[in-house]
Amino acid sequence: MTDARGQAASKLEATPEHRRRAGRPRLRPASDAGVPPREEILDAAAGLFVSQGPAATTTRQIAERVGIRQASLYYYFAGKDEILLELLTQSVRPSLQVAAVLESRCRDDPAAGLYALALIDVRTLTRAPHNIATLYLVPEVQGEEFASFRAERDQLQGAYGRLGRAATPSAGLDEALIATLIMQVVESVIHLRRSGDLRDSHAHDIAASCLRLIGLGAPEITRARDAAGRLLAAASAPLENP
Repeated sequence: MTDARGQAASKLEATPEHRRRAGRPRLRPASDAGVPPREEILDAAAGLFVSQGPAATTTRQIAERVGIRQASLYYYFAGKDEILLELLTQSVRPSLQVAAVLESRCRDDPAAGLYALALIDVRTLTRAPHNIATLYLVPEVQGEEFASFRAERDQLQGAYGRLGRAATPSAGLDEALIATLIMQVVESVIHLRRSGDLRDSHAHDIAASCLRLIGLGAPEITRARDAAGRLLAAASAPLENP
């Protein structure tokens, strides 16, 4: 994460006393000595949250999976909700940050911006640990403690709506409806991943489907795909083989 809280946590993790305090040894050796304890906790928690749900997951279970004492987990997170919030935010914020860059750089080519954003968002969702996005609609995530995550997801959806509306100004489509429909198309990758049907080609298939949804034809989609590749390269966005 690039926010102040994430930077502060990174600095804190760099100190030996935060990584391991005297009297709180691991219950077993770390599975990967090169992975910071905080990341181990997030990965372990993601696996448990997705497999059995947030309500059934305890901090004791997370700590046991990592191989640390339950008390040690609280050196890194205040509790289970904070861990879940971090995981959910990581599945949205990278795409939201790229959306801001794309919107500022593709005013003359919103179709390319929309295609590029869909590619980035699919990649973000694919790389999120243990398909954490399957938890977006569970009751626990609708609580006030997850309001910041929901707000960022709403902002991302709004970017889809603005880009989609700008790409088809004469179509008369409602921006809010465009945003909702495009978001659903992009997040189909969550279900593909869960079913085991996800393929590398799906990122471009989904991006192209977003443009078809707003009424663009094959030639326009091909041109947008080429332009999106150049746009992402210029923005140094984290997408291989665009």
